[in-house]
Amino acid sequence: MSNFSRRQGNLACGLISLCLLLFRPSGANAEASPAKGESARINAEATSVDHAPKLDGTLNDLLWQSAKPIMEFRQREPNEGELPTERTEVRILYTRHAVYFGVHCYDSEPSRIIATELRRDVSQDLDDHFEILIDSNHNRRGAYVFEVNPLGTQNDGLIVEEQGDTNGGDFDRGWDGVWTSEARIAPDGWTATIEIPFTTLNFTHSSDVAWGLNLKRFIRRKNEEDLWSAYRRTFGITKVSEAGELRGIKDIGSGRLFIVKPYGLARYDKQTGENPKFPFTGGVDIKYGLTSNLVLNLTGNTDFADTEVDLQPFNLTPFKVFIPEKRQFFLENAGIFNFDIGDQDQLFFSRQIGIDPITGQQVPINGGARLTGTFGRLEVGLMDVDTRSSGPNPYANYAVARVKESLWAGSYIGVMGIDKRSGNIQDSFNQTGGVDTRLIFYKDWFVDAHMAGTRSPGGPSGASDVGASLSYRSNWLDGIVERRKIGPNFNPEVGFIERVDSNETYGNLTFKVRPKISGVRELQFEGFILHAPDTRNEVSTQEWQGTFRAEFNNGAYTDDDIADVLTQLITTPFHIYKNVFIPNGLYHFARHQLTYGSGQDRRFTYNFFERFGGYYGGTLNEFRARANYRPTPKFSISASETWDRFRLPLTNGNFSVVLASLQGNYSLSRFLTFTTLIQMDTSNTQAVSANLRLRYNYRPDSDIYIIYNVGTQFASIAPANPPQVRETRFAVKWTYSFAP
Repeated sequence: MSNFSRRQGNLACGLISLCLLLFRPSGANAEASPAKGESARINAEATSVDHAPKLDGTLNDLLWQSAKPIMEFRQREPNEGELPTERTEVRILYTRHAVYFGVHCYDSEPSRIIATELRRDVSQDLDDHFEILIDSNHNRRGAYVFEVNPLGTQNDGLIVEEQGDTNGGDFDRGWDGVWTSEARIAPDGWTATIEIPFTTLNFTHSSDVAWGLNLKRFIRRKNEEDLWSAYRRTFGITKVSEAGELRGIKDIGSGRLFIVKPYGLARYDKQTGENPKFPFTGGVDIKYGLTSNLVLNLTGNTDFADTEVDLQPFNLTPFKVFIPEKRQFFLENAGIFNFDIGDQDQLFFSRQIGIDPITGQQVPINGGARLTGTFGRLEVGLMDVDTRSSGPNPYANYAVARVKESLWAGSYIGVMGIDKRSGNIQDSFNQTGGVDTRLIFYKDWFVDAHMAGTRSPGGPSGASDVGASLSYRSNWLDGIVERRKIGPNFNPEVGFIERVDSNETYGNLTFKVRPKISGVRELQFEGFILHAPDTRNEVSTQEWQGTFRAEFNNGAYTDDDIADVLTQLITTPFHIYKNVFIPNGLYHFARHQLTYGSGQDRRFTYNFFERFGGYYGGTLNEFRARANYRPTPKFSISASETWDRFRLPLTNGNFSVVLASLQGNYSLSRFLTFTTLIQMDTSNTQAVSANLRLRYNYRPDSDIYIIYNVGTQFASIAPANPPQVRETRFAVKWTYSFAP
């Protein structure tokens, strides 16, 4: 691993130290106090046992009977606050080194329990499942989440600042913990047994302690969500501040988190126009709990060969494409570094590190360090990553510092600093700084505000971004009003921003009703307006839209844009297809959209999307369809197709682009899985790409991967559609996780 830049490290550490002096509360382990008038929390008790219960997926071991069952669940969906339609019991035991959960999900129709997913770390939304939330620091801001389905399949992740996954899930799946689970379907429902070592939670206290705790059961065929606490429809399990409490854990053996995970990699790699390479390399990741609240991650010669490939997009806009991060090192505790500045814009976007934003090619990473956690009411994230030169990308160093001061439940004020240094003589540095806050009032009103600025060689003016919004959320109405001004030279090179030189006003109202119509759960009527001239107040972007949605009890839905009217100024011709460019000009056009998704309680599910109307002086029809079939827990297959039909008043302006994918998954067991993904994009010269991936999880957090890839692994996020660099790669990767 190369030496990191001392100056960047000093800059980040200095920012952390300054914030600690300004904001640190009295007492190193100060805990966020409940808001005045907050309702009493429900409590659960853990029972001490001398040895671990039998973890076979059943509750036959008599040790489980020594624990008092938790049974006080309430519906969040479909009938908020009502008793569940099926009974659930949870028992909690602990030894000196681990905590154990025994879950009994009673079911009056056990033959209709849905359990189809055997792959670890894959969404279980199409299955019955159970989630356990543990706020081991009891700071009521963040938590670990452990999820299991009736096959015992594991999924886990983190909640940071009461935010779930960016794709709408309950938690961010970037974190992987070491824990064990087994489950069984029984004549009266299904049962699960779970062991979570205290080291996995980085929990070192040995005296009488309290944890935040929440429990969630999901019944797929009924689309029913039952929660132990925070069952209001606007809350859910991500609302950590509304979780209950777990007490009774005493005199445990302290277990500091310390995991070393080396890897070895052998591969064949050939890019178009280059000679093949046969590198053999290795590296290491280290995770160490400095305290119960603070974790240090180190990585050397970092490799991402095992990361899933991106689905290739086709960009229909002159703006960048947002593609979520998938690489493990950047995903873990990623929520701490969140600095939202509007829509999908981020002050820090980790895909700008180690991936060429134009070609999608990997940029080698020498190593990195990340420190994340809490100091009392302070939440801290510090990162430094060093990359080697590769192709058009010079060497670079990235230093990132993030600090948030917790105010009251869900509210905070924070600062962020980012410093990029590179070997590019014309762009040797880029610095970004910002202050942001979120204030929650009466649990339903949200105020978000930020100020940010950038600094680059030449010190151009107009390099700022200032914005604020007021939001309201309830069971019947969601609303937001937002103002934001972005300077023409605002340039966060380690962030993601769709447009600059914009003076935006945005308003959105969504009305929600639950009529007494058979099969219908909720109807929504949404309208929004966006007025975004440039900073000289000249027309740039305008849009207004009216939408109708319906959600059905079985998970089916429809999402229809009655009208979507746009005005867009193009100042630089953008590449849409091969030799076709949208010319400069001011365009006005309207579109309409129809969407339908089938019920989610069947082995075969599908959805389709049709949008039609004007498009930059011509017309565009977009049709998308996707189907999933899960005949057995071991096998599933999905197929998707997008057909874009253009009719533009340009030379060669009549053309079509087809994107298609076929993905198959076969699991010999929960620990041995094979996936294949074949993609087609007719806008590329070489239209077909393929990825085959075999994963053997031979022990917790330790894997062997065999991977074959033709095409690109990571997609470009650049505006328009730049050509992609094609590669052929065969790799064998071994990882081994152990605690010294």
